[in-house]
Amino acid sequence: MTRPVLRSELCDLLKIEYPIMLAGMGVWGMGTPPELVAAVSDAGGLGVLGGSALEPEEVRRRIQRVRQLTDKPFGVDLLLPASLAAASTTRTGVREELAKNHPEHVKFMHGLLDRFELTPVPVDNDIVNSDVYAEAQIQVVLEEEVPVFAAGLGDPARIVPRAREQGMKVIGLAGTVRNAERNRDAGVDIVVCQGTEGGGHTGPVATLPLVAQAVDAVAPVPVVAAGGITGGRGIAAALTLGAIGVWMGTAFLVAEECGLPNVVKDDIIDGKATDFRISQAWTGKTLRAKRSVITDAWAEAGLEPLPSPHQRVLMEDFLSAAIAAGRWDLYMNAAGQGAGMLGERRPAAEIMADLVTDTVQALTETPRRVEFSA
Repeated sequence: MTRPVLRSELCDLLKIEYPIMLAGMGVWGMGTPPELVAAVSDAGGLGVLGGSALEPEEVRRRIQRVRQLTDKPFGVDLLLPASLAAASTTRTGVREELAKNHPEHVKFMHGLLDRFELTPVPVDNDIVNSDVYAEAQIQVVLEEEVPVFAAGLGDPARIVPRAREQGMKVIGLAGTVRNAERNRDAGVDIVVCQGTEGGGHTGPVATLPLVAQAVDAVAPVPVVAAGGITGGRGIAAALTLGAIGVWMGTAFLVAEECGLPNVVKDDIIDGKATDFRISQAWTGKTLRAKRSVITDAWAEAGLEPLPSPHQRVLMEDFLSAAIAAGRWDLYMNAAGQGAGMLGERRPAAEIMADLVTDTVQALTETPRRVEFSA
């Protein structure tokens, strides 16, 4: 059967069939495992491996696993240090700083453990988001000659010259027009502009005005749209705004190949757009996730979340205990407002096929519904 045609400049830049990219979601290594990355690439998009929560050698192992599963282009997304508070470069050191300088926050977190009858299970690695850690991850990506690198947070300028030497495309993510301009100035090939509707770490500006303004502000560097896009009509709208493609995360969190437990996927499917709210409680940075008793507890406590990495290390130890106990109702279920449009768990190939078909249909129907002339 003939496959539908949906092409843009993004397809030529990345050597893919459809202008759809899987957002490289960390989510404790569960969001974008190699199986999901390969499935999206095989279906014509660009699968992107989220490596933010992974030790460098685990990033390497997963890159190699993706290559075992597909011969199509794919990418890796890392969080580069950005606006971090002065802190130790080890988890142990950050914990010591928490105990010394923020005892009330540590006491509150332990109170949550007691409230939900959780046995402490501290995260067993000693890594935090730092220059040293990021550079080790970057080195792995370069050594493995990954086709595409995405900087989910931070300044990608540090990798651009090295990426250029081996033909690697570099993507920068931005939540404001100013950040989009900084990415352009850093020399990236593509700027992904994510509106506040998106899940995970997100900024203050909605997708519609952000993309529309950024397209003009960073030209001729192309823009890809993200944030609240979970279906074909959203993709068609992004293309109409001047974006050359989309970066999508939430829609693929409910894919069968995603590593999240089914109970977490179903929690996303059951949610309405208004259930996914921004809080700094999880990492110290603005992050959109499903409203939970944990974010409510932080809001009611009157304690301001600490800057990253302190808040992140604090809450990762809580989440580690919750996961060990199977308490997924306490999990940081990071997803965007587009979750309100999702209906069921499905294979990634089916999700991709429907996205393409529905985009073509939306683009085809627009001239039938709207009369216009030059």
